[in-house]
Amino acid sequence: MPEPRPFIQIAGLFCSFYLLLAVHAVMAGDIRILVDTRAATLTVMEGDTEKLVFEDIAIGRYGKTYFKNRGDNKTPLGRFTITWIKPNTRYHRFLGISYPDLDAASRALQEGRIEEEQWQAIRRATAAGKTPPQDTPLGGYIGIHGLGAGDPEVHREYNWTNGCIALTNEQIDRLAKWARIGTPVEIK
Repeated sequence: MPEPRPFIQIAGLFCSFYLLLAVHAVMAGDIRILVDTRAATLTVMEGDTEKLVFEDIAIGRYGKTYFKNRGDNKTPLGRFTITWIKPNTRYHRFLGISYPDLDAASRALQEGRIEEEQWQAIRRATAAGKTPPQDTPLGGYIGIHGLGAGDPEVHREYNWTNGCIALTNEQIDRLAKWARIGTPVEIK
């Protein structure tokens, strides 16, 4: 059997090298955000490694729920993605999530809390990876944000949001370096 030519050997090495780089890039881009409402923490994960943990986060003033409605001041539980980012808001920075998601919308449709056309609009947005309608009876404009000019003492002592996850301004600035459109967010 003839020996492989040097060019083929070098090409094989380059292919192996680029494959390793591609695998590393996928693994390095495996960022997700975990919000633990019981422990009041937000954790940035890269693969199975904790990169940052923020303690003393605030959630909705009336707790959390799988059955969120507009104006209930509860934080929705589930799996979402970041679908929009506003770098300058009254809450300093805002990372909007894909709420209402298809799970919440399907439950609400079954229970008669939303109409079929609202469910369809949420389904289409979800399928396209876009921000779902924010003006349904399920509420909207849910995300992760800072305090803005809010009182840090209130933040440390109370759950005070209308359903969002709140961090200090410094924490949201640090989180923003990791978060991108499409970053998964799990709230449990």
